[in-house]
Parts: sequence; C-alpha cells; structure tokens
Amino acid sequence: MLVYTASLCLLWASCILAAPATKQTRQKVLLISFDGFRWDYDRDVDTPNLDKMARDGVKALYVTPPYLTITSPSHFTLLTGRYIENHGVIHNMWFNTTTTQTKPYYQTQFVNEWWDNGSLPIWITAEKQGRKSGSLHFPGTASTYQGMTPTIKEVEPLLYNYKDETKWRKNADKVMGWFKDLDLDFVALYFGEPDGTGHRYGPDSPQRREMVKQVDRTVGYIRDSAERHGVSNHLNIIITADHGMTDVYRNGLVEEITLSKIPGFAFSDLSFHLVDFGPSGMLLPKPGRLEKVYNALKDAHPHLHVYKKEEMPERLHFAKHERILPIVLWADPGYVINGYFPVQFHKGEHGFDNQELDMKAFFRAVGPAFHKDLEVGPFETVNIYALMCHILGITPEVNDGHLDATKHMLVTSPRPTSGEPVNYLQKVFMGLSAVAGFLLVVFMVVMSHKMLTKKHKNKRLESSKDLTDKEVSKVTSF
Repeated sequence: MLVYTASLCLLWASCILAAPATKQTRQKVLLISFDGFRWDYDRDVDTPNLDKMARDGVKALYVTPPYLTITSPSHFTLLTGRYIENHGVIHNMWFNTTTTQTKPYYQTQFVNEWWDNGSLPIWITAEKQGRKSGSLHFPGTASTYQGMTPTIKEVEPLLYNYKDETKWRKNADKVMGWFKDLDLDFVALYFGEPDGTGHRYGPDSPQRREMVKQVDRTVGYIRDSAERHGVSNHLNIIITADHGMTDVYRNGLVEEITLSKIPGFAFSDLSFHLVDFGPSGMLLPKPGRLEKVYNALKDAHPHLHVYKKEEMPERLHFAKHERILPIVLWADPGYVINGYFPVQFHKGEHGFDNQELDMKAFFRAVGPAFHKDLEVGPFETVNIYALMCHILGITPEVNDGHLDATKHMLVTSPRPTSGEPVNYLQKVFMGLSAVAGFLLVVFMVVMSHKMLTKKHKNKRLESSKDLTDKEVSKVTSF
C-alpha cells in the first residue's frame, strides 16, 4: 500500500510541476514593423540600440516572410498568422478583373472587402476576448473586420512623409500614451523605412546605411519612451519587417525581362494582367488561351519563372485563393518583369522568392516574457502571430503558424543554446520519452496494486485454511 500511495504522489507532483506558471500582471505587446529592413542591415552600420535590445532580449538570425514578399500581404500574415493564399490579401493593389480597374497601395487601404474577407487581425481577436488594442499606420488599419475596429487607430494621411524622424518620435510617444492612459494590451506600429530608401538608392547605398542609423535611434527612443511612460515592466516589444531588399541589374548588365518582346506572347491574349510591379506578376488569359500564353512564356527567359496557379510550388503557399490569377510569374533576384517596355527605375526591389536570402527580414524581441541575450535560429514570420497571442493570453484564430517555432524564446521555456536552431526532432524524442516514462510509472503503480491485492488475498486464503484445519481438528477430538 505504501508503494501505491508513493506512486500516486509522484504522479500528482509531476502534474503540478508540468503546469504552466501564470502571472497576475497582464502582459502587453507592441508589434513594430520597419518596412524593408533586411536581416543583415545592422552588419555594416553601428547600431548600438539594436545591439542593446539583443542583449536585453532575443535576436533571430533572420525571419522568412511569406511569398509574395511585398508590403500588405506580408504584414497581414504578421497580423493573422495565415499564409497569403489563406488570408486573401494577395497584393498591395486592389484590382477588378472584369472592369480592369486597379487601385494603388494607399487607396487599397480603404477598400474594406479587400481586407475583411474571413481572416481577423490580432487586434480584433484581442478585442473580442476582452482586451483593448490599437494600431498606428499598420497596413490593414483603415478597414473594419466583422464590423469591428480596435479601441483606437490612426491611418497616415495621403502623401505622408515616411522618413520624418520627428514624426517617428511623436508616434512612439503617442503609442506609449495609449498603453498608459487607455490601458491597451496590444498595439501595432508601422514605419515606412528603410523600404523607400532601399528602393530609391539600393540596399548597399550610403543613404540606406544612414536610414538604418535613424531606425536604430528610433528603437532607442521607443524603449526610453516606454520607461518614461512607466509601462516597460509589463510591455513586450517585438520588432520585425515584412521583407528584405536586393539590387536590380540594369545599364545593359543583363538581358531584361520584357514580356512584349517574347515570341508568341501577345497582351491581346489576356483579359487582365498585373506586371510592371517589381519581379512578380499575374496574368488572366482570355477564355481558351491559357495554354497559348503559358507555352509562350515558359522557358522564354532563363531568369523568368512561369507557373500555372495550380502547379505553384507548395512551399510558397500561393495558389489556393480565388483572387490569385491563373498564371503566376516571378523573376530571379536582380531582375524585374516589364510589360510593354521598361517603366521601373528602382535600384532596389523585393517581391522575389522568399527562399532568397536577400528577402529575409530581421527580428528582435525584448520584455518580461523573453529570455535575455539569446540568439535563435531562423523561423517564418507566420509564427509570430501565435507567439503574440500566447503572451497576451488570448485564444488565437485558426492560423498556419505554431507556438513551437518561437516558445523557446520565452522565459517560461528552458533557455536554448544561443544561436542554435531548436532541434524539434530532439523535442519529439524527449516528448515520447516523457510519455514512455509516464506509462512506465502507471504500469508500476498498476502492477504494485495487483501484487498487493494478490498478497492480501493469499493471506486471507491462508487464514481461512488455518481456521478450517483447527475446526476439523476440534471435531475429530470430540
């Protein structure tokens, strides 16, 4: 009986120790995006504030954005934890294939049905579960979702100067005021640089390096502002980006991709097209002309990739949504896709395959939920949503990410070896070992119980036998 009781105590203690710790202070999250901040932009620039943030928190080697690696789709993946084919914001531009009408990036922010098509951003999920949220300039802020908006939001005006450092600081103080005065739990904050500078001057330009210094100063200011507003003790700051940036080949260095020059291809075979927007494009052939268009473009240029929608590589997660057109194009790094003639003059571009290293983004996180001075391996940005929901203590919507990809960053998990990616096979083996150990304990408890029961039963049988023998003896003597 003693072994049985001890085993039950052991099982009870194991359950208690395995239960997650909870804190009475509700943790808050500030998600910041610096548009187009490539994973290695801090390597050729002195960035003392980003370096300090890494020492005080977590730094990833890089993070992988979803394909298509452009602003609105990638940011909506951060907000929803869905791949682009699942959340439906497939491009920066709203378009109508029937009328051939399109709207540029800023105007698309106000087309509600483009954003509100089934997937909820984290600020709505938080509001639905009793939290208060806000968003400042983040893509998707202007729209409502299922008729809901965050507690407070602000959309930048048309022709907004995304480079103005003074406005950056005002926005940082504004957000910290929201946390303090409105007691918000979550805020998304967007900065439009260094994307614009990388486009105009190129990712290796001195102008880009100066802009990275501005970003670094702003990171320091944001953390100082959190201290001044008295919210740093329970505020977790996550800083990342939507994509990277790479140089564009021009000036006769390469044979450019111009669709109108490809033999057998004609724009008259199309009902609608989206090209002249960097290295990616989509085509809608007229009825009965899909094979003609596809065969003309396939293998037409060594650096042009042409896929039928249903044949897209599964790893890109860019095929299933009805908004994605029947033919998808993308170019290799350094190339852009021109339609009738070259009209693109950026020195830097994004929108390439998300496997390309230049498309990777940076990641920093600091706050009471995170380990300190920890560098982790790469992971996909689709997993950041589940991480934020976990910190906020809210139940996530259906999503394509997983907390297992990021939970090793948290103080509630054992500290991994710095700089090494998490060995998930080892985790699985450890998990199976734990299950096997648990079953072994259960087996021992059951067998001990059976043995004790059998022993007691044998004692009772022996006692009964002795009693019977004595009675028989008494009868015989009589």
